[in-house]
Amino acid sequence: MPLDPGTILVLLAIVAGIIVLAVLLTFVPVMLWISALAAGVKIGILTLIGMRLRRVIPSRIINPLIKARKAGIEVGINQLESHYLAGGNVDRVVNALIAAHRANIELTFERCAAIDLAGRNVLEAVQMSVNPKVIETPFIAGVAMNGIEVKAKARITVRANIERLVGGAGEETIIARVGEGIVSTIGSSDHHKKVLENPDLISQTVLAKGLDAGTAFEILSIDIADVDIGKNIGAELQTEQAEADKKIAQAKAEERRAMAVASEQEMKARVQEMRAKVVEAEADVPLAMAEALRTGNIGVMDYMNFKNIESDTDMRGSIGKMTTDKKDQQKPE
Repeated sequence: MPLDPGTILVLLAIVAGIIVLAVLLTFVPVMLWISALAAGVKIGILTLIGMRLRRVIPSRIINPLIKARKAGIEVGINQLESHYLAGGNVDRVVNALIAAHRANIELTFERCAAIDLAGRNVLEAVQMSVNPKVIETPFIAGVAMNGIEVKAKARITVRANIERLVGGAGEETIIARVGEGIVSTIGSSDHHKKVLENPDLISQTVLAKGLDAGTAFEILSIDIADVDIGKNIGAELQTEQAEADKKIAQAKAEERRAMAVASEQEMKARVQEMRAKVVEAEADVPLAMAEALRTGNIGVMDYMNFKNIESDTDMRGSIGKMTTDKKDQQKPE
């Protein structure tokens, strides 16, 4: 049965109304507005629409606002929205405010938002203010005055300092300062046994230095968890020094030996030079003898007497050499 034009128009109007209502309910968080009214938080529907236009998710603002009002914390919707637009975590800030309020810790929304925007977990900081955190250092080695290495491990109990969370140093600075204090305390001990007998001296000395200055924490206690003996650094250094001195002495001795060898070679060269001169001088003797015979400065008999004397000298030299060799052979070994 065909419908008349009037019925079709009514159906189209109903469909259009349903579509408009669905779009309106999607754009306007009516259920969130009803939830806020039921929780006693007065907020206008136009404010929620404005959040949509500003690309702010209304539930990210309204739910923390309801939570804060129920906890008795006065915070404005504009404050939460501005913190959200700045890139902060609104829900975490409200949770931190509630935790601080329950623990009787004075914390304003502005400071809490600043801590959150600084990149620190403000809720964790508030929880750490109520329940202190224990930071355990690795083994830190120091050398006592007697050269023995002592290794100590410390447990640092810290509490978050809300006032210094913005701009304060973190856990790494605390560990580094405590490590420096442990090394200086061990190094100032006369004997490593004093450290082993009284490890509390380390914690007392380190605590007295005020290591938490400029940090985001307050040091409550420093407890030495373990103390071990390491290497004998003094003996190792002395051994290395002795080895270095030995190498220096060996180098100097080698230098003197090389100079002695060079001097010996130089003297040998000079001996050879002198021998060459002697041979050269001896070569001139026959020439001189011949020239003397030629010029009549000496006679034949004089020459023969010279040769006899020379032969006699050679014979005596040979006899002396044979006598020396026999005496050397007769010596007991």
